[in-house]
Amino acid sequence: MRKKLLVLSSFSVLLCSGLWAQQDKLITHWMYDKMSLNPGETGLDDGICGTTMYRNQWDKVNGAPNSAILNVEANMNRFFTGGLGMSFYHDAIGFSRQNNLLLNYSYPLQLGSAGTLGVGIGVGIVNFGMNPEWVPPVTSTDPSLPTGFAGTNLDLNFGLYFKGAQDYYAGISSTHVTESLVSDGTEANGFQTARHYYVMGGKRFRNLLGGDIDANVLMRTDMIKFSADINARYIWRDIAYGGLTFRTSDAIAVMLGWVPLRNMTVGYSYDITINQLSSISRGSHELLVKYCYFLPPPPIQKSKHPRWL
Repeated sequence: MRKKLLVLSSFSVLLCSGLWAQQDKLITHWMYDKMSLNPGETGLDDGICGTTMYRNQWDKVNGAPNSAILNVEANMNRFFTGGLGMSFYHDAIGFSRQNNLLLNYSYPLQLGSAGTLGVGIGVGIVNFGMNPEWVPPVTSTDPSLPTGFAGTNLDLNFGLYFKGAQDYYAGISSTHVTESLVSDGTEANGFQTARHYYVMGGKRFRNLLGGDIDANVLMRTDMIKFSADINARYIWRDIAYGGLTFRTSDAIAVMLGWVPLRNMTVGYSYDITINQLSSISRGSHELLVKYCYFLPPPPIQKSKHPRWL
């Protein structure tokens, strides 16, 4: 019990100190969440797609991160040039709660037959709050411990995403560009968002071993800490998939997915913890549901001269 309380307290103190702590979410199925990491990807694929995820990180560790995500994006080229999207995610870590809501826009630049470059921006808000309940001793007050507060400020993302014509992609982006200070208006309480940088890339190798192999890599840093996800999935006839992910200094994950309905994907991953929490963590669980709707093509308008009727 004492060990669990120590871990919970450590999460909260790190979040409100000058030390590094996890601010952006860690998602094993991040390839279904590219828009919130890189707004340049918004709407580059056809259709209207909605994606929701839930992640229980480091199961059985008191105060460990729990994340919920909702993304909606659409290709708007039928009405105007570009893609629109909305990205929301909620993080609960220790005593803290963080909510991000962004509206994304991507402008596609056609680079000949090579592919399309999406130039994207995400504008929204970041809300952060704490409601700590410190454990005994209760006979004295420690002024170094953070107290409860809540605040909201501007949040801004930017990204470049290239979608190649030969089933590959590459992107570079930054989240929390403004590095906004979220506080209650006093100097005592505050949360400074840290600018994060992402580099991503991947390729789908078709018609291998009776199916396709999808390989991806994601690198992230806040210029203090660095981590990378490397994964590969075997996709069988676009009906089911299975694969592995390695996240440096954190976990090895198993990914499974199924397509129960046309244009719908259901996925699950289990992360085996390999960091210092491995002795008390029972791993991380993640659920994914994605559904896309494709508008019918616009009708072709034809007209003929009366002489040819």
